[in-house]
Amino acid sequence: MAKKELLLHAVVAPTQTVIVSAYDTEGKADACTLAFYMVSSHLPPCVTIAINATQRRKTLRSILASNAFVLGFPDIRQVNETDYLGVESGYNTNKLANIGFNTCEARTVHAPVINNLLLSLECEVVHTVTIGSHIQITGEVKNILADEYILNDKDKIILERLRPIIYDEEQQRYLCLGSPIADAFRSGAELEKDQDMLEDEELEMPEIIRRPY
Repeated sequence: MAKKELLLHAVVAPTQTVIVSAYDTEGKADACTLAFYMVSSHLPPCVTIAINATQRRKTLRSILASNAFVLGFPDIRQVNETDYLGVESGYNTNKLANIGFNTCEARTVHAPVINNLLLSLECEVVHTVTIGSHIQITGEVKNILADEYILNDKDKIILERLRPIIYDEEQQRYLCLGSPIADAFRSGAELEKDQDMLEDEELEMPEIIRRPY
């Protein structure tokens, strides 16, 4: 299949859409929508977000001032509110109030939890670095708040119930989660077994004795 070189740009498709909230210096809650997000450590649990520093971002300023933020996961029913938090500026209006979102203070960090979201991570800022146009902020997760509805009997999150919003940068659209296709750490193990069987068969093959003529 032929390959084509593309113009350089940030390829972030697909990625989970998140909402980051923080208190400003006056104690007012603000939030913005991000697509630049990833898990960056298991122990301690950490997440990293990136916010464009070349534009006036009130939430970015609030995070850097308070050294804390809450990472929230909207579901597909909240796609309009999620998009609004990404296109409107907190300098112009009270964005959360405009869409009917309410907050409470996080238990472990000085940051607002958006009560309307099914899953929230309370994070303490542990590292920041500027990479090109964006400031990367790593937060250590201090507490996880999950609605019981999205949990199974072992307190594991069921993605089909969380219904995360997937952002497609290439087409600039939002998508929903698809269907499961395989079990992680098991489907690849089948190929490993097949490879081991081939190696065993090679070892069991009788050695060919070559006779001189």
